[in-house]
Amino acid sequence: MELLVASGVGVATAVGIYLVLRAQTFPVVLGLTFLSYAVNVYLFAMGRLVVGLPPIVSKTAQGYTDPLPQALVLTAIVISFGMTALLVVLALRGYLETGRDHVDGVAGTPEDVP
Repeated sequence: MELLVASGVGVATAVGIYLVLRAQTFPVVLGLTFLSYAVNVYLFAMGRLVVGLPPIVSKTAQGYTDPLPQALVLTAIVISFGMTALLVVLALRGYLETGRDHVDGVAGTPEDVP
């Protein structure tokens, strides 16, 4: 199970970095979203991967899961959703202002450059 989670985090990180290095705004937004997903899964896995144990200490439970990584991931999900919404609005505004979808400001062929 640890190998599967580690592979998933690695693939999501690789996809996120690849998309962030693209020269258009929408893939950059998707890349940042993939990176935030990878970080969330990594944080969740830091609390040890156990199945069937409650996150609350009780006298009847055999053990418990650390609830702190779960709380951190929930907080990170809310923050990343807000930041993704902000990035989408900024990307849309930049596209409407410039008419281009490139993050470096230079689009297409050298004839397009002023």
